[in-house]
Amino acid sequence: MEPSTLLLTILAASICLYYFVLSKLTYFERRKVPHVRPIPLFGNMAPFFFQRIAHMEHIQKLYNLFSNAKYFGLYDFMTPVYVIRDPDLIATIAIKQFDNFCDHNNFVNETLDPIAARNLFGLKGDHWREMRKLLSPSFTSSKMKMMFELMTQCVENFVDFVATESGKTGKTYDMKELLGRFANDTVATCAFGISVDSFKHPNNEFILLAKKAMTFDNWMSFKFFMHRNFTPLAKLLKLRMFGPKIENFFKNILSTTVKTRDEQGIFRPDMIQLMMETRNKGSGPKFDIDEMTAQAFVFFLGGFDSTSSTMSFIVHEVAVNPDVQRKLREEIDDVVRQTNGKPTYEAINRMKYLDAVVNETLRIYPIASFVDRKCVKETELPPATSDGEPVIIKPGENIWFPAFSLHRDPQYYPQPNKFDPERFLNDQVDNSVYIPFGVGPRVCIGNRFALMEAKIMMFYLLWRCDIEPDVKTRNPIVFTKKSFVMMPDVGFWLKLRARQSKTPVTQLSNGHGIEGQ
Repeated sequence: MEPSTLLLTILAASICLYYFVLSKLTYFERRKVPHVRPIPLFGNMAPFFFQRIAHMEHIQKLYNLFSNAKYFGLYDFMTPVYVIRDPDLIATIAIKQFDNFCDHNNFVNETLDPIAARNLFGLKGDHWREMRKLLSPSFTSSKMKMMFELMTQCVENFVDFVATESGKTGKTYDMKELLGRFANDTVATCAFGISVDSFKHPNNEFILLAKKAMTFDNWMSFKFFMHRNFTPLAKLLKLRMFGPKIENFFKNILSTTVKTRDEQGIFRPDMIQLMMETRNKGSGPKFDIDEMTAQAFVFFLGGFDSTSSTMSFIVHEVAVNPDVQRKLREEIDDVVRQTNGKPTYEAINRMKYLDAVVNETLRIYPIASFVDRKCVKETELPPATSDGEPVIIKPGENIWFPAFSLHRDPQYYPQPNKFDPERFLNDQVDNSVYIPFGVGPRVCIGNRFALMEAKIMMFYLLWRCDIEPDVKTRNPIVFTKKSFVMMPDVGFWLKLRARQSKTPVTQLSNGHGIEGQ
């Protein structure tokens, strides 16, 4: 190619790129939507990208800038996003206009991770509706009750280990690591029918693969970031989120378990059994082994990482708030007396203060700091401000519901940074601004499971142990700036010790004496 031709080609490409970037970064200006002026390539995310502020706190800062707007514009790097602040508009979009905003952005590429990409979270349109309908019966109250005994076995292993190891003098733990082991055992037995004791066998294959799949270090965060913001480039670079080793491990477990149960007529009250029963019902699509693996896999990821993080936040707040711990233990001891040391599913579900503690934790630390939706049908939004104009959102454009920011807005929650379970006992909470599991038909399908797991864990841990802050405990929590995941920058360090005071009942449901421990 002649030098002059090459120069003209580069110049033309540069001009095209300039106008492409310009068109992207003037999106909200053309629509007269309130926004902060973006920076090329980084959009509004430069402070987070350069680790000057945590992701959720950066979104909260932008949220607070537009207190008089129903929504504002955010440039998620090069992607324009409508961030909806108004609770009524959130309800309209997520519920009344759900068919227009029914999809999420999948975090897994279908070509690179073919099985994992079929997870319920990432499915779209009718495929999502069919799969949600098939899976929903797996998470009813009656099915949760069936899984209660499986969870109880796991939590007893957990508290036996901690009470024995910590003893009277106590021991300091990274609670995320400790509760990750409990969460791993729980989801392994409830989703895959595999009995695992990660306290006796801390390097079992289940937990090693879970840590590999869900450790949001810089590399995993980078891959997630690329898939979310630069999908074609991530595909070109073949950035797999999980890879064949992890997919094949779970697929082999599913295949072997399903085959064995079909041939031998084995029944077990877990998610595999529930999906197997669903295979032969109705006239809709049937589960094949890839579909079953995809759903069990994403359930495992959520049950391992998200749930263990939530439980870590719960334990942290109980540790640093002695009055909360005292009230919660009184309620636990009362239930222990009433059930003669054999707490039931119904008894734990009736515990109002435990429920309030868990709910308040999810308010301050929602599982997802924002909930996303993708437009699939052209829709008109009302003006963002009183002097604004209606906006047309087109298919493919993005919307966020900022759960973290809403939950910490003093307009809805007085003293929003204060951990106060009482607000959930006094009818002070408006459900329209409480969305820890999402909102509308795409609310997290596993929310009952996560809540039950967290409550059982907290019940048994406080029954057997005292929880105290350690010199390594950081309160209030400072969030890491290295990842978009909501985590403390120094971990969840707390001291646990076997409980010294005499408890009302001297026997656990598995027969282990606890009097005098």
